[in-house]
Amino acid sequence: MNSQRKELIKRISELKNSNLICYMGGDRQNVSIRVAPDIIPVFYNHLEKLGDCDRIDLFLYTKGGDVLTALRLVELIYEYTDNFSVIVPYKAYSAGTLICLGASEIAMTKMSEISPVDPNVTSMYNPLDDNNRQIKLPINVEDVYSFFSIAKDVVGLRTDDALVKVFTNLTEHIHPLAVGSIYRTHALIRSVARSLLMTHMDYKQEYKMNDIIDNLTERIHAHNYMITRREAKDDIKLPVIYCNEELEHLVWQLYNTYEDDFKLNEPFIPEMNADINGKFTVCSGIIETIDRTDGYMFDGIITGMNNGNQNSVPNINIINQGWRIYQDERL
Repeated sequence: MNSQRKELIKRISELKNSNLICYMGGDRQNVSIRVAPDIIPVFYNHLEKLGDCDRIDLFLYTKGGDVLTALRLVELIYEYTDNFSVIVPYKAYSAGTLICLGASEIAMTKMSEISPVDPNVTSMYNPLDDNNRQIKLPINVEDVYSFFSIAKDVVGLRTDDALVKVFTNLTEHIHPLAVGSIYRTHALIRSVARSLLMTHMDYKQEYKMNDIIDNLTERIHAHNYMITRREAKDDIKLPVIYCNEELEHLVWQLYNTYEDDFKLNEPFIPEMNADINGKFTVCSGIIETIDRTDGYMFDGIITGMNNGNQNSVPNINIINQGWRIYQDERL
């Protein structure tokens, strides 16, 4: 870990009177990563090193990923503390938003964005892309539910026979098992969201929990809609606090060091980053505390770079990828 990040983590921890864990799920072009089950043992190692804590804050940046991993991560953190908060410097989408639901406090900057949690479903039964028959098209869960809402609320279909015809027509274009997967995913996302909220709420707040879940799964009609801190606090009623001037400055400084150190705004081009043997290594994600840094590393090799044919396309092979303790002291 470089000294600048270490000092910023220390200062934020002191300001929040907490133990800070940073999770940067890098979205750099060509080497982006998503929330996935492999983060759980990495977090476990960090949490074991911290031990039981009065308070844990998670500095979170991610475009999303696996729904169940979000739940598992929050449950794991609560094994070490009764007070879990999230700090969102910028993006915490989809599964990142679910992680936020598990926090009793969400500290948001002026740039913070969360998102709806209506996932896309991709299975072997999804329709094929007409432009590339090797690719399955993802199906958005709420698109299907909106289809039936249009049939009932806009077209005005009311009878069972009419709705059966609509359903039959849908299954002529989407495999019935894909439709079943959509229903299961819709039920799952609501169940996971409820479980996360229940980590810091109780049954007396049932109406509020249902309203939060409805807002994040059904009432926002675009999956890529970005929810600001004002909307998150005032409209969705999440436990949002606005970062004060000092915290905002430190949080944004820390985010910028990650952005600069790991070149999040630059596409990763293997040919330009390979050594003379065609080998390259790039870090695309970080889980970090003040005493330890784990990076998600891609190791690869490029062949066909120096064959004298300017029109040849080099072959890029990833030979290893995964989380490991980060050794480069410069970063």
